[in-house]
Amino acid sequence: MQNDSDKIEHAVLVGCQLPGMDDEHFAYSMEELASLTKTASGKALVQLSQKRDRRHPATYIGKGKLEELSNVLEETEADVVIFNDELSPSQNRNLSNALNIKIIDRTQLILDIFAQRARTREGKLQVELAQLNYLLPRLSGQGINLSRQGGGIGTRGPGETQLETDRRHIRTKIHDIKMQLNLIVKHRERYRDRRKKNHVFQAALVGYTNAGKSTLFNRLTESSSYEENLLFATLDPMTRRMQLPSGYTALITDTVGFIQDLPTTLVAAFRSTLEEVKEADFILHVVDSSNEDYLNHEKTVYKLLDELEAEQIPILTVYNKKDQQLIDFSPSTKEKYLQISAFSENDIEELKKQIEQSLKELMKPFMAEIPPEEGKMLSQLKTEAIIDSFLFDEVREKYVIKGYAWPFHPVLETYRKDNKRGTEDV
Repeated sequence: MQNDSDKIEHAVLVGCQLPGMDDEHFAYSMEELASLTKTASGKALVQLSQKRDRRHPATYIGKGKLEELSNVLEETEADVVIFNDELSPSQNRNLSNALNIKIIDRTQLILDIFAQRARTREGKLQVELAQLNYLLPRLSGQGINLSRQGGGIGTRGPGETQLETDRRHIRTKIHDIKMQLNLIVKHRERYRDRRKKNHVFQAALVGYTNAGKSTLFNRLTESSSYEENLLFATLDPMTRRMQLPSGYTALITDTVGFIQDLPTTLVAAFRSTLEEVKEADFILHVVDSSNEDYLNHEKTVYKLLDELEAEQIPILTVYNKKDQQLIDFSPSTKEKYLQISAFSENDIEELKKQIEQSLKELMKPFMAEIPPEEGKMLSQLKTEAIIDSFLFDEVREKYVIKGYAWPFHPVLETYRKDNKRGTEDV
């Protein structure tokens, strides 16, 4: 039996093109809104747009366009109108009164998708926090609007009963969620500190939503992260082991996709999750080279990396989907880049080689002579360093090892203390 919240809702999409936004970019933005609608179990029937110097303070669009929208709603019998920007509380209220239909803005739509996608306790708490922060200034008049909504897009998450409670109750709820999230954040910080103490190399996958991060993540780690051709297919961050060509084991984290105009409530709520990016040793920036708006996608990602203060971390741009690449595609980055298909084994191996090469540049070259009885140390070197050569010198009766390790690596430091000529820079 199908729930009301699971049925396909028919939507009319509305956008305002302001000065400074060219026709092509605006068209991509409206297409993205249609993709978001599809991801939220909706179907876009009609798109309406209007060029304006600024959004109408009361109704977002002008009087004439509002009348046109009203006529379209009568003809299509749509269930919902979705606007391509965040509406102010008064705009939402005025549009609801004028059109007598459920009104959703871009922020609500993204929040709704996040509510569907959250799987972990932390993810669900963060979505609920973002939704409550969004709803708090919009509580007045919600009772009337909710009686029209009845379920579906924009109503998932905290639920209708929560919207009808007073501000004090919602503020208390927000405080409780923040307290719970703080405990989770502290646990993650301890885990992160342990990784750093053990000198574990941490890479983070970032990129615009639907760039193919989860597919690439699965190929690099041989795991089974959720992947689908939908926006925000991955919400909760996932970390897995990745083995590089030398045998060195690194960690790689798949993160939530970025998007243009990501609601500030979401950026704030997911900041602790995005800290995984800030704490990474290396960033893989995945770009969909088959998407016509890939340049703006790149700019969006770099802007968010700047906001996270992660711009100093070494980065490798990975132009994915080269088998579907645009005819006039041209790499825009001045940094290192690689063009791949996540489904090509050769490309995945080449990417791993590039990651290992970048890792060597962060490490320090070494040469060590270690006696066979130091079995524990030999084993540690194999897992905690990149080994280029591992030979046994029968004359000296020692293993001669060359490779790369983190500066002042504990294993090498210990050996230096026991043997003055043991470890030296190459």
